[in-house]
Formats: sequence, C-alpha cells, structure tokens
Amino acid sequence: MQRLYFGTDGIRGPYGGPTVNESFFEGLGVAVALWLKSRRAATGRILIGRDTRASGEPLMRAFGAGVAKCGYGAVSLGVVPTPAISRATLQEGAALGCAITASHNPSSDNGIKFFAPDGAKLSDEDEAAIEALLTQEGDTGANLGVRDEEPGSCVRTSYIEAATRILPAGSLKGWKVAMDTANGATSVTSPAVFRALGAELSCIGDRPDGLNINAGVGSEHPGAMARLVLSSGARLGIAHDGDGDRCVLCDETGQVLDGDEILTPLAVHALARGCLPNRTLVVTVQSNLGVDRAVEAAGGRVVRSAVGDRYVAQMMRATGATLGGESSGHILNFDYGATGDGLVAALMVVRMMQETGRPLSDLRRALRKFPQGSKAVVVRRKVPLEFLSALPEAVRSLEKELGLSGRVLVRYSGTEPKLRMLVEAPSEEIVTAGIARLVAAARADLEVV
Repeated sequence: MQRLYFGTDGIRGPYGGPTVNESFFEGLGVAVALWLKSRRAATGRILIGRDTRASGEPLMRAFGAGVAKCGYGAVSLGVVPTPAISRATLQEGAALGCAITASHNPSSDNGIKFFAPDGAKLSDEDEAAIEALLTQEGDTGANLGVRDEEPGSCVRTSYIEAATRILPAGSLKGWKVAMDTANGATSVTSPAVFRALGAELSCIGDRPDGLNINAGVGSEHPGAMARLVLSSGARLGIAHDGDGDRCVLCDETGQVLDGDEILTPLAVHALARGCLPNRTLVVTVQSNLGVDRAVEAAGGRVVRSAVGDRYVAQMMRATGATLGGESSGHILNFDYGATGDGLVAALMVVRMMQETGRPLSDLRRALRKFPQGSKAVVVRRKVPLEFLSALPEAVRSLEKELGLSGRVLVRYSGTEPKLRMLVEAPSEEIVTAGIARLVAAARADLEVV
C-alpha cells in the first residue's frame, strides 16, 4: 500500500503547510483512533510528547482533540526525548505513543512519529491503514482531549533514572564532557544523567526558546561541539539532534565521529567480549563498506536494511541482533529500548572507553572507511527506477567494474523530491568519476530541477 503523507520517519513538513497544521493533525487524531478501534485496541491511553518547537503545543492539542472525538484519552508528557516516549509507551501499557517533532529539521518544520504498544515504530502497513482513514475535517479551535501528565508519574524523571543506571554510580567523576543538546528535547535529560554520574560538563545548545532548535547546533552542526571539546579539554563530545534519538560524537582531539564510526567499535568490542547476539550488527545500505570489513575481520557479520531506523529495528528483530543503527547517528540497542536513543548510545561508548582504558581517538580506528562520494539532485517527478534506462545501465556498469572492492547505491529520498546517488571505491578518483557518470545518466532519464 502506497503512503501519501508518511515518509521514512513519520509525517514531517513546514508548520502551516498542507500536512502540518492544526486541522490536519485533528483529522489525523481521528484516523489514528479509528485505526486503533479497528485493531480492537479499545483501552489504553495515548501518550503524546514533543520537542521544544513553539508549534508543538498547538499541534499536540489538535491531535488530542481528534483522538478524543473517538473516545480515547490523550496524555501530554510535555517536552521529552523521543526515546523516552517509546519507553513510556511500553512500560505504561499505552495504546499508542506519539512524538511531535521534526527531529533535526529547523524550527519552521514539525511532524509526528508513532510508537506501538511494544515501543517500536509503526510499520509501513500500519501507516498506510491510518492514511486510508484520514479526514481533514475538524474543529480547529478545539482545546479538549489532552490532559497533562500527573505529578509522580513523570516520564522524563523515569527516563533519566533508567539511563543513569547504565553506568555505575559516580563512574564519571573526573571526566570532562562537552555536550550539545541542539536546544531540543534533551536539553534537560542528557546533562542530568551525566552530572548524576559525576561528569563535569561544558554545554551548548541547552537554552531552547521555541525557535532555536537545531539552529547552528546539534548533530547536524557538530563543529561547535568539536570546538568546545578542544577549548574545555573534554574527554569526548556529544551532540544530539532535536528530539534526541540520535547523536554524533567527538574524540578528545576534536575529530567528529558519525554513526558508522560509533557502531563499528561498539560491535568489535562486543564481539571480543562474546556479547554480540548472533555475532550480528545491522546497518543500512547507506553505511560505509568499511563497517562490513571491520566486523567480519573481528568474527562477526553485517546485515543491511533500508534507510530509516525503523527498518534497522525490523531487521534486528528478524536476525536476532540487538545492536544496529545508521551512519546519521541513530544507534539502537535492544537491551535498553526499542528505538534509537542518542543518550544511550553515548553511555555505551563511555562504558566501552572505561572497559578498554582506551581513548575514543584510538577506539575509532576499528573502522577504516572506504572512499565515498554522494550526490543528490532535485527531480520534478520520482519515476520508478525500473522504468528508466540510462541510470540502471550506469549502475550495472559501475557495479561490474567495482566488483567486491566497492558499491553503488541509487535511491529516491523518502522525505524530499530528490534522487540520491552514492559510490564507494578504492580511490577518490574512481569515486568522483563514478558519481559523474551517475549524474549524467540521471539527467538523461529524469527532469532534474
């Protein structure tokens, strides 16, 4: 079933646009409630959390009004990281969890992600079924149907306490850590955990005002965090995105690590300790081929999924893996949750540093990346790749030339009108030439804007 509104990670777009506005979100709330009823989910609350965007509150109220029309109770969790919503949905037996967020996008955007009762993101089939029930008719002025979380059952506090237990009490005493929380949902939670463990923090991006989320800070702009590491003498740096389900890191020398550079040493370390289930790491088709080589050399295997952390999670469940993620910084560990969690990922790396006694600059050497190049072009229409001629032929030709020494990836973006092309090869020259060939073929087949 084709989805019109849902992309690779929920619904997302400019606030006030055709799909991110109060009227649409109220209609979406009705559709979600009808879908729950069709699944005989007649009981259970709907939990709604959000990031720090100013548009989050009115969108939450509108969505809550929609689900209330069909008899469901919606509870506002306030500003909390997305992984905390996933965790609460599972622990509290909720019918559904909702995160109102546009993740790493600017504050002018917003959106929504959904979590099933087991804390996992909804499947493509579930999202298509919700879309089939969509109506955009609603009382846009409604302010009913959502109540605030009761004191004493604070999801944020519970999340902080659970994360703090990942490492021994006081184990970060004497550690200097630089932290960038993107003026987003982790502005309170991640600093609270590291301080509770004894770390001395230098923070940026920790003063959200509703409009400055991801504005020059966070995982999309790690340079600021890297500079803070050097100026503060920190042992590592941590940068989250706006809703806290991913992170990028920085070693003590100021070098930034992406998701591949985080996952590879974690997997190699787990293999050495005999604690990587099925000796399997799950990454996406976007991850560098060097990940496969490093993990295989350590005695494990790499399985690849489609791009998107929920597809990573699905593949992890299918293969019995507990560790997986994306090069963008979504890191999943099923020992601690059902979805990507930037705070947990950072704590896992810290634990690895403590267990090995090695600095992050040394641990990152587990991954030797293949030269990689990528290009995205805006297209007028996403013509199915199998209907094209020049581009598929260019891909086949490149793959034949590269053999096992590289790879080619061509796909449409799940959230933008773009064709994305990637080439990995033994040298930068081969990569550059390969990308040029793919771009020329794409222009021959498609109307490139």
